[in-house]
Amino acid sequence: MEKYFSPYYSGEPFRLFSRTHLYTLLLIGLVMLLLSIVFMKFRDGIRKSCLRYVLAGLLIFLETTFFAWNVAYDVWSPSDSLPLHLCDAAIILGAVMLSVRSFLLFELIYFWGIGGSLQALLTPDIVRYNFPHFLYFQFFTAHTAIVIAVLYMVLVEGYRPYHSSIWKVFLMTNLYMLVVAPINLLVDGNYLFICEKPAGATLMDYLGPWPWYILSLEPIAVAVFYICYLPFLLKDLLGRFTGMVSRGRGTGLGA
Repeated sequence: MEKYFSPYYSGEPFRLFSRTHLYTLLLIGLVMLLLSIVFMKFRDGIRKSCLRYVLAGLLIFLETTFFAWNVAYDVWSPSDSLPLHLCDAAIILGAVMLSVRSFLLFELIYFWGIGGSLQALLTPDIVRYNFPHFLYFQFFTAHTAIVIAVLYMVLVEGYRPYHSSIWKVFLMTNLYMLVVAPINLLVDGNYLFICEKPAGATLMDYLGPWPWYILSLEPIAVAVFYICYLPFLLKDLLGRFTGMVSRGRGTGLGA
């Protein structure tokens, strides 16, 4: 059992889109689909509040277990163990979002969660740790939980992003990068992967050397944010079209 927790895991390394990875993604997709159906039934006050705090507690628990593992195996280091990556920050801020139902945090977690966490699930940076190591479960569960928190806010609380949210989050993300950059220099870290690319295979591998891949990520981030916003854009356009048709019929123009 110890070998499945040891930081010196000697099992087969993680391989992108291996059978294990694909099965994991399939399971995550089924869980999200099932929870989406369940969330639609949690509309009354008491059950809704209980679910909200359970999800917030789950996010804190998952981040705490990762911290506890680092401490227990004496591998905690300010250079790579601080919760400064987007997904780590999204877990903590997501718990706050659920607790206080902050719309500003929802905007942030929506784009970080849908855009960042889904990308992390597709191209995880866990080169050394494959199934069934603890970090494999922790990584995929934590990133899935961020997306589940977003689904809850949309399906249960009725929150949604707006077009202005895209540029607001884009600005906040760049400001966050400016905060993290000097911390990287102080602790010799690589948070947000702005000092070098991840060890595993990611989209950054196709964006050129440092620092050009950072600049390339800017328009890609905007494009990803727009893709994340697309369901709501289509809903708005459909609503306007339906409204125009209804008004046309009401005035006899649709006859």
